[in-house]
Amino acid sequence: MFDTILIANRGEIACRVIRTARDMGLRTVAVFSEVDAGALHVQMADTAVSLGGQTPAESYLRGKAIIAAAQASGAQAIHPGYGFLSENPDFVAAVEAAGLTFVGPSAEAIRKMGLKDAAKRLMTEAGVPVVPGYLGEDQDPGHLEVEAHRTGYPVLIKAVAGGGGKGMRLVERAEDFVDALERAKAEARTAFGNDAVLIEKYIQKPRHIEVQVFGDGARAVHLFERDCSLQRRHQKVIEEAPAPGMTDEMRAAMGQAAVRAAEAIGYKGAGTVEFIVDGAKGLRPDGFWFMEMNTRLQVEHPVTEAITGVDLVEWQIRVAAGEPLPARQEDLAIEGHAFEARLYAEDVPAGFLPATGRLTHLAFPDGCRADTGVRSGDVISPFYDPMIAKVTTHGATRDIALRKLARALRETQVAGTVTNLAFLGALAEHPGFAAGEVDTGLIARDLAMLTEAPPVQARHMAQAALAVSRLGSGWACGFTLWSPLRRRIALQRDGEPCDCVLEIAGPDTARIETPLGLVEALRDGAGWRFGPDRAVPQHVGDGVVTLFDRYGLRFEVVDPLVQARGTEAGAALTLAPMPGRVVSVHVRAGQAVAAGDRLAVLEAMKMEHSLTASRDGVVAEVLVNEGDQVEAGAALIRLEEDET
Repeated sequence: MFDTILIANRGEIACRVIRTARDMGLRTVAVFSEVDAGALHVQMADTAVSLGGQTPAESYLRGKAIIAAAQASGAQAIHPGYGFLSENPDFVAAVEAAGLTFVGPSAEAIRKMGLKDAAKRLMTEAGVPVVPGYLGEDQDPGHLEVEAHRTGYPVLIKAVAGGGGKGMRLVERAEDFVDALERAKAEARTAFGNDAVLIEKYIQKPRHIEVQVFGDGARAVHLFERDCSLQRRHQKVIEEAPAPGMTDEMRAAMGQAAVRAAEAIGYKGAGTVEFIVDGAKGLRPDGFWFMEMNTRLQVEHPVTEAITGVDLVEWQIRVAAGEPLPARQEDLAIEGHAFEARLYAEDVPAGFLPATGRLTHLAFPDGCRADTGVRSGDVISPFYDPMIAKVTTHGATRDIALRKLARALRETQVAGTVTNLAFLGALAEHPGFAAGEVDTGLIARDLAMLTEAPPVQARHMAQAALAVSRLGSGWACGFTLWSPLRRRIALQRDGEPCDCVLEIAGPDTARIETPLGLVEALRDGAGWRFGPDRAVPQHVGDGVVTLFDRYGLRFEVVDPLVQARGTEAGAALTLAPMPGRVVSVHVRAGQAVAAGDRLAVLEAMKMEHSLTASRDGVVAEVLVNEGDQVEAGAALIRLEEDET
């Protein structure tokens, strides 16, 4: 067994690997970019090495620098986490050539599963069922169009390299195929440097069920399945294990297929075999097909750990050190049920746009596992994935585990940036999801209900106003003998004003006039009460009051001395919705555009966002160039003024 391990990653996965490595008595080495110099994973490790730079390309994707850091720090092994270089066979080969141990599969195994088309051919040879479609090398658009017609619409266009929903398009009509193909290829080219695609039959009521496998290079076992069907934009939101409605017969069939897949490539370490399942007629042994194999640890591995009692990172380290598989298939069993929800900094009403900002407050309740790489005071930067945490719960039954998840989300406290917490809470309490009616289209079908803003009551406005006045710390903090007994508190929520008037009514008593009515507040030994309701936990900072009720109610404090001005630049300007890099500009000055035409593409947090014209008009000025790094709110394209 080696005694020092370097974690070639950041954030919550780096922290998670460090915890297990330390529990095993190993010395840990972190690497970090300029942005992450004060990050939690750097603090947790025994030692840390700077990679420099800000972007992934300047830091965590510099394989040679990471290997040099391992050698300089005395590490004998490198754990890649997930993402970044975890599925890069050239990096694996370089690690081993340097005399170091790679905690993961061989370069050959990664190459065999790295391209979806080649992987599916390999799986067919191994007797693993694959989805009908086209996996050939002929990438001529006309030929691909013919193959799509032969497969039968609807079809999925998928990049043969990579994952995470990039380079993927659903095409439901033949007339939409060419445009979808061009966009999928462009996205794949940007994300992976490879624009080759495959065509796949789209399953009408699909479920995404994956099987956790683990091998030692000679044999493999499976640690049962996870259902990852709750997705938006082909990205997972809430995962669970085991899959609802799973039968013993189908579990055995899927598990055996996954083991065949792993053993066919001499797999070593933790991996996931992903299947698409037709849920239209229930789960059947003949109703699942291989999609791809992820040759690394998955984001959602905690739910598997919860139901099996296995520490998958410990297994990874032990097998990498030369030990055989720690368990036989018959030794493994399912106990209870588990859920994982991915908490992101993202603006859900704005279309799930990634968000940035300082986490002024972050706390998780007892009764859940919270894997995170950030703390109160940390900044969510535009350079990396905006995940804040993974919240995992476990219970004896699915119903208990889901109720525990809903409660954990209700009691999670996060302030300082917008998040998807309310969206996750709505999913956890969705009646169809609670009944096990899960498929990948659930979120899209019920999006309006799931993204509905939490209702605000007069008591919430009153508490926010009281928080701004600082009366929560005692009367002397907010008023003085010479200050007025009535005070106007200017607040704003979701861009709408909600001004309040706070009046002292007597000892430890106040009246707050809100847009929703008058609220009487009384202070006693237990704190403030607003009518029959007790004050909820709160946080005040950076000009924002966050009440930790209904997944976080955010009120912005408006400075009454600042002259009001419009919050929008008008339809003539197209603004950057977030910090990012301008990937492409599709218009020029003098060009006529129609509402909805694509003007530019912005890349931020590993996703591309098309910016479109809000109205018909003529481009007056292009204010950016391809490759420019822009801040949120920066003007990108200006249209000529609309004379009407």
